[in-house]
Amino acid sequence: MTRTADDLQKTLAGPVVLDGVGVHSGKPARLVLRSAEADSGILFQRVDRADDVVVPATFRSVGATELCTVLADPTGATIATVEHLMAALSALGVDNALVEVDGPEVPIMDGSSAAFVAAIEAGGLVTLGRRRRYLKVVKPVRVDHGDAFGELEPWPTSRFEVTIDFDNAVIGRQSIEFDLSARFFRNELSRARTFGRVAEVERLWAMGFALGSSLENSVAIADDRVLNPEGLRFADEFVRHKALDAVGDLALAGLPILGLYRSFKGGHRINVGVLKTLFADPSTYEIVEAAPRRESGRAEIAAGLAVAAFGPDRR
Repeated sequence: MTRTADDLQKTLAGPVVLDGVGVHSGKPARLVLRSAEADSGILFQRVDRADDVVVPATFRSVGATELCTVLADPTGATIATVEHLMAALSALGVDNALVEVDGPEVPIMDGSSAAFVAAIEAGGLVTLGRRRRYLKVVKPVRVDHGDAFGELEPWPTSRFEVTIDFDNAVIGRQSIEFDLSARFFRNELSRARTFGRVAEVERLWAMGFALGSSLENSVAIADDRVLNPEGLRFADEFVRHKALDAVGDLALAGLPILGLYRSFKGGHRINVGVLKTLFADPSTYEIVEAAPRRESGRAEIAAGLAVAAFGPDRR
């Protein structure tokens, strides 16, 4: 049988550089995306350290999920706020990449994944001579936390059904359902920004966190209104961002998932917890080389589109 480009693993055609600030430190942060060999997966490297420690982007490396998804290494190296970049890499079909960061945070950019998408597609991808593998869910798994939950169940595509429910008139209850594709992610999810109540951000400032948070990289809510002068990018931007986070967190499976992910009041802890529960029981999944056809081609990116961001695990 003739192999198509969609059957084969992909990596970046060349280096891609992104500059921004760390959402917690407020300090400049630089990210360089580089190509990697087949079966490498996504690797993060702290180039500011003498040991140039490399941390695999898998759920096994997750060290914290309270304010964002943080990867950690036994040597003590950490890389925070990886979920928006991971979402873009996963949705665009990047199987292998080396991500160089010059500090403990991925730059927050504008609080979405839009700039990561723009940079990856502007740089282009190349096909590698190795078949792409998939993680196929064959038995349901579920994680509960109070009235919140996340679950994976068998499904022929990579599907997400995400619902949020906030005691806030601006947000309220919102839901979104979709089959993940590069086109859907680019057009419907990538520009959705992280969000939070002003009182929560002020509390984090007092604790020394979120020092780089501003109206330029998050949607701020106070007194049941959005403070950003430009307003929302989507009427349901809040649930779209939660879905973006879920795509990024589930990318830490290390392989594209064939299954339905459903969450209610979910967040980073539940997303990663579902992966841990799945991999704890080998009977719940299989590794396969067959999957639905992935869309191909390049996207048109609007000039001046801002980069991505992330934020605290709020609901």
